[in-house]
Amino acid sequence: MHNSHSVWQRILPSLAVLGSVTSLCIGTSFAKHLFPVVGAQGTTALRVGFSALLLLAIWRPWRFGPTRAHLAQVAVFGAVLGLMNLLFYMAIKRLPFGVTVAIEFIGPLSVAVWTSRRLLDLLWLALAVFGLFLLLILPLFGVQVGRLDPVGLVYAIAAAVCWGGYIVLGKRAGHLHGGMVVSLGLLSAAMVVVPFGIAEAGAQLLAPQILLYGLAVAAVSSAIPYSLEMFALRRLSHSAFSTMLATEPAVAALAGMLLLQEHLSLIQWSAIGVIMCAAMGSALTARPEPPAPVAPPAPQGTATAT
Repeated sequence: MHNSHSVWQRILPSLAVLGSVTSLCIGTSFAKHLFPVVGAQGTTALRVGFSALLLLAIWRPWRFGPTRAHLAQVAVFGAVLGLMNLLFYMAIKRLPFGVTVAIEFIGPLSVAVWTSRRLLDLLWLALAVFGLFLLLILPLFGVQVGRLDPVGLVYAIAAAVCWGGYIVLGKRAGHLHGGMVVSLGLLSAAMVVVPFGIAEAGAQLLAPQILLYGLAVAAVSSAIPYSLEMFALRRLSHSAFSTMLATEPAVAALAGMLLLQEHLSLIQWSAIGVIMCAAMGSALTARPEPPAPVAPPAPQGTATAT
């Protein structure tokens, strides 16, 4: 009985990360159904706006007594977070979900390589670049990979840059309470993206059925994944957590196939697999970091963003 309990203690955190990734990908897939009604900008406004309200209600960040300096730091962090979400949704409007997530993973991987500068980390970056070569360059030589919208690719690459910036800014805010950072950060993100949503969809955003759908999307793609990730982060090493998180491109591709009828070519699946291997390799060989406060996970692409 004791051994069974011990096994569950070891397995549950990994299942929580997988549950977080799955919930995020399902929520994002459902969000894409809103695009014909309120556009990618309107969908981003609903998702980020409701996520901010949910997490403000859960964490009540004013309890932690944020100073003016803290608020300024979190505001910049949140602005990048909002831009990342907006660019991500603009990308998946034009690209398959799994491909977009795979490209976006280059952002955090580049940050890991830049901060480490070990030869081994250059190997993981080279592997990720090879994955991008399969996705982006082979079609230029006439290889039938699957056509990708060039504007969508620009959005996805820009989202990857923002995800890298999000991680750097998140680490700098690591001394602050994670709940305070992510709730106030999402409030700042909402201030960035909601005007875009209003400009795109106008009063349509206030239709009761759209508001209810947006609330459900926010819960499934932000509140639930964030809660699961916070549970896992306290029980898994950074490398183990990051390795599990690297399954997201594959889960996103499966969700896109099953829920959005986005069918990828064999080469595109292979490219996603290569980028995942690069992310997992980087996580597994990362140098251990000194203990630090739990940093907030990424809301898009992790409860994040994706």
